[in-house]
Amino acid sequence: MPAPKNTVRRSLLVAATVLLSTALTAPVALAAPKPSPTPSVTPPAGMSTVGGARLGQPGTQVNLASGVPVLPKELSARSWIVADAESGEVLAAHNAHWRLAPASTLKMLFADTLLPKWPKTTQHKVEVSDLAGVGSGSSMVGIKEEETYTVHELWLGVFLRSGNDAVHVLTAMNGGVENTVRDMNAHAGELQAFDTQVVSPDGYDADGQVSSAYDLTLIARSGLQKKDFREYASTVRAKFPGETKKNKKGKKVRGSFEIQNTNRLLSGDSDVPVYQGIAGVKNGNTTNAGATFTGVAERNGKVLLVTVMNPQKDESNEVYKETARLLDWGFRAAGKVEPVGELVPPKSAVQAGAQPGPSASPGEAGGVVAGSKPVASAPAGGGTDGIGTALGITGGVLLLLAGGGFLVNRRWPLPDLVRRRPRP
Repeated sequence: MPAPKNTVRRSLLVAATVLLSTALTAPVALAAPKPSPTPSVTPPAGMSTVGGARLGQPGTQVNLASGVPVLPKELSARSWIVADAESGEVLAAHNAHWRLAPASTLKMLFADTLLPKWPKTTQHKVEVSDLAGVGSGSSMVGIKEEETYTVHELWLGVFLRSGNDAVHVLTAMNGGVENTVRDMNAHAGELQAFDTQVVSPDGYDADGQVSSAYDLTLIARSGLQKKDFREYASTVRAKFPGETKKNKKGKKVRGSFEIQNTNRLLSGDSDVPVYQGIAGVKNGNTTNAGATFTGVAERNGKVLLVTVMNPQKDESNEVYKETARLLDWGFRAAGKVEPVGELVPPKSAVQAGAQPGPSASPGEAGGVVAGSKPVASAPAGGGTDGIGTALGITGGVLLLLAGGGFLVNRRWPLPDLVRRRPRP
């Protein structure tokens, strides 16, 4: 039986009081320090406090208590974070806001910014100028000048092979590097990823180009709201168009070749098994950044995000090994450990009063799929108003600021998150 209207109003007013009290006592975020092309061996004493005061403190932040498993001992990364992808709770972190070179994990921001711009079927003939400026030693998918590719194929090249050539083609389609960098920095600001400064869209080392474990996790969380992003990030292997050549009969034929995802927790390697429940997201490696990685995995209905930046231990696939250890810890600790902070929602979600639901890319029928949880901003059928929709959120926390009509859904569902990985 539905609750009486006056009971609902009383509940909302109580919740509003709690929110206002929290807002008045919440720590003020520090301005992020200027990026440094050569960060010191130790993190700065003062870092951003976006997401909570403890996240701005150097060193490991975790609330160990009775029943909470201890953190893995073999962690050498300069920075890392473990967070609940849906609630946004940060379970533990180490130098979360340290601004470091991101390498190709920055491609998550590139994708989250540009994916909505074109339908998958859009075709583009590659010009010589499209590939100008690709850095020496860049990872490449093998794009050829004067060949035509669909946007779908280009995104496969970005996600699976971390192809800087594919990034540059999409960048050219978006009006060039300057315009794309501007778009990416604006989107980072919208996500409140204030540690992030984009100089090169592909993540190639550049003076002043930085991000943080906290920001990369925010970016991944935003990207995972997009169906296309989830599908590309979880694809293990795919066929990619080759170069058009003449066969023995003189007929022009265009073959294809297989590409495989360079995310070793997804595809596996000799010393790294496929991680149970893995569903993406993106890896990177450059001279300045070392190895970086953001991964998302699901077990028993719990979805975790882990970002690891620049492990100092010189071992094969170390970034994946440390990520796996942190994911293992997170699944054991979830529901037991008191969070040390939170992943903040985008600015527009705060202004609109609700965290965004899953979005559709151009040409998709829609981002919300069967079995997904509704969010406050998602319209419901049968003429249900916004408050009725929000009150129907399963497991969500609804707060209404008195007199402001300000709705906040603190859970961020990840419908249709790829849970197709076979269990070993």
